[in-house]
Amino acid sequence: MHFLEPEKQLEIIIKNVADVVPKDELMAKLSMSYKNNLPLKIKAGFDPTSADLHLGHSLLLKKLKVFQDLGHEINFLIGDFTAMIGDPTGRDKTRKPLTFKEIEVNASTYKNQMFKVLNKNNVKIFYNSKWFDSFHLKDLIGLSSLENVARLLERDDFKKRYKSGESITVTEFLYPILQAYDSVVLSADIEIGGTDQRFNILLGRQIQKAFDVPEQVGVFLPILEGLDGKMKMSKSLNNYISLNDSYDDMFGKIMSVSDSLMQRYIELLFANDLDFFSTIESPLDRKKALGMKIVNEYHSHDLSQLARKNFENKFSKKDFPDNLDEIQIDINGKKFLDILSEVTGDSFSRSELKRLIKDNAVEVNGKKFNALDSIPSSKDSWKLKLGKRNFYNIKIK
Repeated sequence: MHFLEPEKQLEIIIKNVADVVPKDELMAKLSMSYKNNLPLKIKAGFDPTSADLHLGHSLLLKKLKVFQDLGHEINFLIGDFTAMIGDPTGRDKTRKPLTFKEIEVNASTYKNQMFKVLNKNNVKIFYNSKWFDSFHLKDLIGLSSLENVARLLERDDFKKRYKSGESITVTEFLYPILQAYDSVVLSADIEIGGTDQRFNILLGRQIQKAFDVPEQVGVFLPILEGLDGKMKMSKSLNNYISLNDSYDDMFGKIMSVSDSLMQRYIELLFANDLDFFSTIESPLDRKKALGMKIVNEYHSHDLSQLARKNFENKFSKKDFPDNLDEIQIDINGKKFLDILSEVTGDSFSRSELKRLIKDNAVEVNGKKFNALDSIPSSKDSWKLKLGKRNFYNIKIK
């Protein structure tokens, strides 16, 4: 294997990374790898707490792909044992325990999903039940003695729960120690995780040192927010886009996010394509381009085009949905604004309705109508559309 020069590797690796700890050791490891012509072992752990990997995980998978393309060995760790505890990071209460059968079913889906991003070269898949199933109690006692409770309680999540009186189980205290021990078993040179994993990954360095294993370097990636734009994308919060979602669902979920979150997704997921997205002036068209990019990555180019077409047929281009309840009104002597206010009730204020009329965002029977005082030519019924997605079926008395 012929590696790139360490300086060039470092430049590629740290792109779009939130932090590297310690950075000088990363350079030293790359230099040693280059000198000895041996790949580094890159660890990333995934607990199968659900059957889905999501776009948040894809940030880690894409960074693993960077290391893979540079010739390094990927250690993809499926935490089937630690999933029985559940990572307490960022949690305000104890996770509901999973059964071994649930974990087994979830873990079985991970291989197919990871290879949507990674190729099968230089990838080794590990399950931490392999070593923890045979762990003796004396081994656990010895391992737990390497960290103290006071330091664990310094973590924000544990600190908040302790002060609020929310329970913290002993097994949750054990979780970061067990994750750290995974790095001992794998002799990890580098561990990749989100910035929320800082405590766990740096604890891995501490535990490796105690076992006379060379300490790993932590590479920390930004956190991808979920569809709500507030919380971390998470399986447990159900605010995620799964790598296994259908092409229509993937595209539709992207179209549901705010414009500011869309830009965040572009910057984190497609940092190499910023010039392409910057040429698209319309936020709506930019969001559609993002949806197509994501569908193309996890399905195909043809299905990305089909997803856009399906979405536009369903929402953007559809004149009127079926099976709407009929609203009966008397229009005699009324102004158009008054009629709209009567039809929409509390859904829109009069000022909002005025703005929609002035902005040409009101259609009656498929035609734009922007007059405040007059009304459309009277017919037996109106197919009224306000904005993009507000439809009313009106029967004129």
